[in-house]
Amino acid sequence: MKLVNDMTVWFLKRRFERIEQFMKYPVETQQRIFSELIETARYTEWGSRYNYGQIKTIKDFQNQVPVSSYEDLYPYIERVLKGEPNVLWPSSIEWFSKSSGTTNARSKFLPVSPEALEECHYEGGKDMMTLLIHNRPDTRVFDGKGLSIGGTLHANPFDDYTQIGDVSAVIMQNLPSWAEFMRTPPLDVALMDHWESKLDKMASICSQENVTSILGVPTWTIVLLDQIMERSGAKNMLEVWPDFEVFVHGAVSFEPYRELFMTKYFPSDQVLYLETYSASEGFFAIQDDVSRVGEMLLMLDYGIFYEFIPMEEVGQPHPRALLLDEVEVGKSYALVISTNAGLWRYLIGDTVRFTSKYPFRLKVSGRTKHFINAFGEELIVENADYGIKVASQKTGAVVANYTAGPVYMGDGTRGRHEWIVEFSREPDNYDAFTSILDEALREVNSDYDAKRYKDLALLPPLMHYVPAGTFYAWMGKRHKLGGQNKVPRLSNSREFLEDLLG
Repeated sequence: MKLVNDMTVWFLKRRFERIEQFMKYPVETQQRIFSELIETARYTEWGSRYNYGQIKTIKDFQNQVPVSSYEDLYPYIERVLKGEPNVLWPSSIEWFSKSSGTTNARSKFLPVSPEALEECHYEGGKDMMTLLIHNRPDTRVFDGKGLSIGGTLHANPFDDYTQIGDVSAVIMQNLPSWAEFMRTPPLDVALMDHWESKLDKMASICSQENVTSILGVPTWTIVLLDQIMERSGAKNMLEVWPDFEVFVHGAVSFEPYRELFMTKYFPSDQVLYLETYSASEGFFAIQDDVSRVGEMLLMLDYGIFYEFIPMEEVGQPHPRALLLDEVEVGKSYALVISTNAGLWRYLIGDTVRFTSKYPFRLKVSGRTKHFINAFGEELIVENADYGIKVASQKTGAVVANYTAGPVYMGDGTRGRHEWIVEFSREPDNYDAFTSILDEALREVNSDYDAKRYKDLALLPPLMHYVPAGTFYAWMGKRHKLGGQNKVPRLSNSREFLEDLLG
């Protein structure tokens, strides 16, 4: 495999020049992408409705085209699902990615055009490895196999000629033969529908391969690794895969899992962790510097045009949308995208916070609907992850999963936050874990601190520590095992709390 590794590294290194180009000229790159999108879609039904032929500037676009939620776009997407051509995008749509549905119980179906597949998702995959090579020029990662945990595919009930599935499954199904040769498990196993059966087969097959990289969501990767270790009797995964180099992770914050991976699974300084930001709607950002933990480079030439709405304007009838050169470092914004699959000024539901400009790096700070603000505390997922991280470090704990929501004020009683936490390693002291979590949240969020002052508005957190496997069983009950499904961290209602506690 040495020849394969050397040739692949040589090929991917050439791509870095393109990455440097948009890092150097970010605004110009986005202007080019914008112009290409408008020109390509001008004769679609959407383009005709919003007069794309008369759009000359980005300001024209913002004045003529509204910011849209999924609900706003769904009447058009439904027609595409039923096979109607040239509605949102001129290319034939044969694939639809199904979202994990974390913001509500109803799944979302997003069109995946040939351009989105080739110019966005596949470019993201190649750039992910290009940036790994940039961080580790002597890598031998292509000497072995890349393990990826895929979702499933199903026939589109509206149109027999198209298919629906997790975006990972759509990508795998369309991989070229040379890329399929470099990954494991085989496609028929990776796309199996029944999660437990797939997990069993993956553990059997992958434990016999020379796996050098994993691409996956930490939550489900842990389940697979535990099963492989149990089968093999290995003390850690390096006994199974001695040449393992990199875990490429995304979809959820890695911070609650970092210590677990570095101590239990891959106890070696030679193993790298590379974060990506991709979703059903597109591939957005990649960690370009492994020393910048949690920071990712916004990828600007994937056929996606970006806008950013300040959080205080989210939900307003006509929110102000900023362009790339107008954002401020340290502020959180709701992400708005227009894509080469026909999603126009689409409010994706994620919030991001820029850590640098020129080049533009960001962190995912939460979801527009995943927060707790029952008492004016405005607690976001980024705050919660920080609190869990600090409490874990100071008590020797490792958190496997958690969720939290409000306990509303009652007749003469004050409100509080209620947490359900599952540990992979128990804390030295449960009371200390709770108090440190509370202190860390007060440190990082001034609104929460003000509400907690002398217990005036908020009492200390109410904690439930649940047995191992609780969240796995709950996700199974909700038919959300595997793929890109993820545990909802925060909710402004008690929906998830009540379901779990019940």
